[in-house]
Amino acid sequence: MLARMSSEPEQQIGVGTPDAFQRLWTPHRMAYLQGEGKPTGPGAGDGCPFCVIPGKSDEDGLITARGETVYAALNLYPYNGGHLLIMPYRHVADYTELTSPETAELAVFTKQAMTALRNASAPHGFNIGLNQGAAAGAGIAAHLHQHVVPRWGGDANFMPIIGHTKVLPQLLAETRRLIAGAWPAGD
Repeated sequence: MLARMSSEPEQQIGVGTPDAFQRLWTPHRMAYLQGEGKPTGPGAGDGCPFCVIPGKSDEDGLITARGETVYAALNLYPYNGGHLLIMPYRHVADYTELTSPETAELAVFTKQAMTALRNASAPHGFNIGLNQGAAAGAGIAAHLHQHVVPRWGGDANFMPIIGHTKVLPQLLAETRRLIAGAWPAGD
């Protein structure tokens, strides 16, 4: 195959007016935008992916750690590489509905997630939080989940601002393997 040696931009015929921008296509995001995999109702049997994930292997479910009442898994549509979700096994929508053991283990898993992420990828900081209800931004409001998002200084660039696209440097399976391997033993 011959390499293109011209300094002129490549012309694409029939795809609109050339504007000197190259395109980064992310067709896998369409499933998220169209709501694929979101529950069809409020109950655990209504297609809740967070109720289905624990029945899968750790690799297939992107699970990094399992506890007695909660588990941690990679976000399938991450904001940043290593974006973890910590959720109870029990299908519950509101933080106030958690039992005391679930609340305690959620807190322990948050600490362990931060430790594992620091060991695996040395982030400079974290965003940690719950989005309670659809109005607050919860993509799957019917099943409580806490986000643990690693952040690095300078990780904001033009892609999310101009292209509304996040570039992730690693496949989810590899990220899961690194974080699971770095997950600390219980407190």
